[in-house]
Amino acid sequence: MTYEEYLDEVTTLIVEKYNFSDAAAIKLVMKAQAADFFTLHDEQAAMRTEARAHQDAKTLFEKSKSSKPRP
Repeated sequence: MTYEEYLDEVTTLIVEKYNFSDAAAIKLVMKAQAADFFTLHDEQAAMRTEARAHQDAKTLFEKSKSSKPRP
């Protein structure tokens, strides 16, 4: 999948698995992107898999829990 499709997939998984609103999930993914969380994903297409999207969604969710209350 393309880099943009990958980000969409991670966002969708955050909404579906962790009950975030669309806006909150988008904000979380954009914040991670701004912090270079997805830099290697952009450079290495092999990292953009369904399994990796699930891992990244979980990682971002866990990070959001530790930084502040869930949106």
